[in-house]
Amino acid sequence: MDARTRIGPALLLAVAILPSGCQAPHLLELAGGQLAILRARQPVARLQADPATPAALRDRLALAGELLDFAHAELGLPDNGSYRQYVDLGRDYPVWNVFAAPEFSLELRSWCFPVAGCTAYRGYFDEGAAQAYAQRLAGQGLDVFVGPAVAYSTLGFFRDPLLSNVVALPEAGLAGLLFHELAHQQLYVAGDTAFSESFATVVEREGVLRWLRARGDGEGLCRFRDGLERREAVWALITAARQQLAAVYASTAGDAERRAAKAAVFAQLRHDYDALRATWPGPPWFDGWLAGPLNNARLGALAAYDQHVAALQLVLAAEDGDLPAFYRRAERLGRLRAADRAGILAYLGAGPVPAPDAPCRAASADLQQQVP
Repeated sequence: MDARTRIGPALLLAVAILPSGCQAPHLLELAGGQLAILRARQPVARLQADPATPAALRDRLALAGELLDFAHAELGLPDNGSYRQYVDLGRDYPVWNVFAAPEFSLELRSWCFPVAGCTAYRGYFDEGAAQAYAQRLAGQGLDVFVGPAVAYSTLGFFRDPLLSNVVALPEAGLAGLLFHELAHQQLYVAGDTAFSESFATVVEREGVLRWLRARGDGEGLCRFRDGLERREAVWALITAARQQLAAVYASTAGDAERRAAKAAVFAQLRHDYDALRATWPGPPWFDGWLAGPLNNARLGALAAYDQHVAALQLVLAAEDGDLPAFYRRAERLGRLRAADRAGILAYLGAGPVPAPDAPCRAASADLQQQVP
């Protein structure tokens, strides 16, 4: 499963105030990885003017520039120089995230850092270090999941560059990622991963739809809408499984009985997903979401991106699609106490969701490349 991660604004400053103990090596790893990215940056304008730059790369950089202009002018997202530089990453992913949860709980463990606040994952630039840390947590009896991240954000503290793996994404994927990351620069609530990610996901989806309409790309719009419909169908299965697991974990049964019931829920989830994807034409993009062993950590990682999307879509609809007004409403939600915000979002999320545009039932083989 591809995810995105936030490496907060304390990334390098944290080195100056490193805490004692096991956290210091991790912060040093983050600082070293970020420094390597910063040192590799090249101005996009210089690359576009260089005749030695491959034509395909120049075209992708030009598309990214058009998307950034659209994000600033039409979506009202920040224009602070981010993504105007390029880094040849030399690997498929810049960061790997470690998620963990107790054996009988859906609540993800959180990690807190100086200034940056708390997050429901721990990110690493080095995959081996991420896997090693996950193994340590598993040895403590926790459910663990390590997921690669397509991109990450420093929340505007640095001018984040375009990474080579991001530039290679299909148009809708590139658009969605840029809009998502810029949305984090617009609003990010430290300590509330689900709210921050859901906000960015709503902005991402709305932005891609508006971009494709502005381009007159009817075929791309169909693929994107159908991808969203599939994503919602998968999310419904995951939500049902989480509700069943919550009931299992809250029961007074013994550990052995709860462990067996937990395994049965995950087996049913995989069966239901296999039945669902058999109804889809074209390669199923969502296999990566449920690949590998299913556990509380993996479901928690998925929930971080969609948990409050339905609620925030209602907020956007209440503003008649006015994105700046939506940003202001979301900012007010972000200033509430966490418990109050969660209660409001849960109430909104339980209500009817605005009817989406009619799906197009695209059968294109590249559908999986267009889904956010």
